[in-house]
Amino acid sequence: MPRGGKPEWLKVRAPGSENYLRLKGLMRTLGLHTVCEEANCPNIGECWHHGTATFMILGDTCTRSCGYCNVVHGTPQSPDANEPAKVASAIHAMELAYVVVTSVDRDDLPDGGASHFARTIGETRARIPSCRLEVLIPDFKGDEAALRTVLDARPDVLNHNIETVPRLYRTARPGGRYERALQVLERARAYAPAIPTKSGLMVGLGEEWDEVVETLRDLNAAG
Repeated sequence: MPRGGKPEWLKVRAPGSENYLRLKGLMRTLGLHTVCEEANCPNIGECWHHGTATFMILGDTCTRSCGYCNVVHGTPQSPDANEPAKVASAIHAMELAYVVVTSVDRDDLPDGGASHFARTIGETRARIPSCRLEVLIPDFKGDEAALRTVLDARPDVLNHNIETVPRLYRTARPGGRYERALQVLERARAYAPAIPTKSGLMVGLGEEWDEVVETLRDLNAAG
């Protein structure tokens, strides 16, 4: 049976709009990284055209090697001390009302990069007080003090992705632990109940329906 063409909703245009080029130039000028570029996201043209981007702090090299991720892994360089101010400058230049800031895993740092997250939140608050800020954080290897460092900076949303079901963790996320991911959300909810918690779950890696349902129940119980 001959294969049909891709549906229209699955097709994306090659990036190149004026807004896309402006945003790309801004990122290069400030020396910033985005998940959009580092993960080779196919939607980068559409998102950047509309002035939307997810900032990725703490460099472009991850200390872990997750099976689903295209970000470079290896030994990262020292964090850029000026990066929090650069992110705030980019947010101001883009006139953003809502921003997501994430990072690579930095297991090489004593606090996993938590203080860098806190400084980025602080710089953004000082520069653009009205901007709502969501942070998508790593698990900090279960370090509760690191988690509290981020929460004390008062992000508007605390996000930590569960990513996949327990059975697939060893293959898809060998550096992470399912229970530890749930613990991050539980601890965040207990320490700062006024800050909404959020998570993300991928499908299509070989999980079963009942495993997805059970994971969603675990997330709901975690808060």
